[in-house]
Amino acid sequence: MSEAASGHPPTTAPRGPQPVEIALLASVFVVAACGLVYELSAAALSSYLLGDSVLQFSTIIGTYLFAMGVGSWLSRYFDRQLPAHFLRIELLVALVGGALPAVLFIANAYVPGAFRLLLYGLVLVVGTLVGLEIPLVMRILRRDVLLKDLVSQVLTFDYLGALAVSIAFPLLLVPQLGMIRTGLLFGFMNAAVALWALWLFRHELRRVGAHALACLLTLGVLGAAFAFSEHITTLAEDKFYQDRIVFSESSPYQRIVVTRGGAGHRLFLNGNLQFAERDEYRYHEALVHPAMAAQGAPKKVAVLGGGDGMAVREVLKYPSVDSITLVELDPNMTRLFSTHETLAALNGGALKSPKVHVVNTDAFRWLQEPGEMFDVIVVDFPDPTNFAIGKLYTNSFYALLDKRLAAGGYAVIQTTSPLIARKSFWTVVETVESVGLRAAPYHAHVPSFGEWGFIIAGRRPYRLPDALPEGLRFLSLPAVPQLFEFPRDMARVPAEVNRLSNQTLVTTYEQEWGKVAGH
Repeated sequence: MSEAASGHPPTTAPRGPQPVEIALLASVFVVAACGLVYELSAAALSSYLLGDSVLQFSTIIGTYLFAMGVGSWLSRYFDRQLPAHFLRIELLVALVGGALPAVLFIANAYVPGAFRLLLYGLVLVVGTLVGLEIPLVMRILRRDVLLKDLVSQVLTFDYLGALAVSIAFPLLLVPQLGMIRTGLLFGFMNAAVALWALWLFRHELRRVGAHALACLLTLGVLGAAFAFSEHITTLAEDKFYQDRIVFSESSPYQRIVVTRGGAGHRLFLNGNLQFAERDEYRYHEALVHPAMAAQGAPKKVAVLGGGDGMAVREVLKYPSVDSITLVELDPNMTRLFSTHETLAALNGGALKSPKVHVVNTDAFRWLQEPGEMFDVIVVDFPDPTNFAIGKLYTNSFYALLDKRLAAGGYAVIQTTSPLIARKSFWTVVETVESVGLRAAPYHAHVPSFGEWGFIIAGRRPYRLPDALPEGLRFLSLPAVPQLFEFPRDMARVPAEVNRLSNQTLVTTYEQEWGKVAGH
């Protein structure tokens, strides 16, 4: 009896995956990886240059996803010559997405007023193009693959590509290649997918020669840009930083740039000035000595942040100190300021002292672990420009800090300008006091920063020191009491506690410093 007569559907031998299907699914993996790199690059750059990483990542991701939706909707208007459309879109994504970090870097240096407009414009363009890619691939594959298999296969490779690059971007790509080279590399990969599509569909395409020329030109432009990427970076950063750059490096945590000019060496982290050689002694003497000298004879000291070793240099001026634990998140910082001859000279080789033990970890996590008590803890973090740093200014952090202070110990915290960011400064004071510590706020004038604020915290009231180490260039005993006097325009104002659940300090800081930048 025949199969038809028996009532059973005819059976067909299972068909293995075809070369075109494999090639297109591999392209989906690459396309997804490239698209996510462009998205992450835009978000990371905006957080570097505009601050508030949560806000920047949220708005960039939201804009990008919206643009992808627009691209998916527009794909309905592509009816014929789908491989040709896919090829052209890949080349456009390669050029626009690959050049995105370089264009934004240059725009920030030369036309900073247009940075936001260009940022979101490029994100919209790239997102729309990426949104067109997957629907076109699915429609090309639909000719040979069942719908249920098609959707599962395409989405699987799409998600795998996104997973791979989301891990590689912060841990491998940016630290090893930098932002500009990473963008160009993945642009090159997009162009390679276009070249691959040209070969796969060469029999269906019209004007194959024109498509081939477009692929080669795109690959050539991206290749040349990659070869000269260091020059592009230097061009942008020299303009932005004004002084000659003597060292630059991207770590998984930040962009480190050291310049040299009229103010000597200057350190920038993510574009924010951390110290200027000309007057850093004012900042670091004010940060360290009022607490260290008042404690009496500190033996165990911890420095949280301060990977440049300047605060450690000041702590080492006390003969009573037996050990210093330096907790710095970024190992690139401590390596740079202990091995780079010129930069190590700035801290007097402090990080090579046998008294210094370097711990490269997150300070919040380090405080949560059981550990020894300290007579003095110096907290020298960057300003709370985003929520990742803002957590280090919360009542949760100061409660942990309190647990690691010896009974008669002091912690000293660098804050911000009580003149420019008055409410932000007093927010930190309010937050310190909310965990039961006594706060002694003070300020000092540092020309590179202006009027700058600090807070000494402890369980006992602060008392003025009887002596200071010899050889200080800024502080003297008669001058110390004046640091604790606040004129009317810096006097205390009402402020709320900065908590992990609200991080009000980050918002306040952004508003206050934003007014200065806007002015």
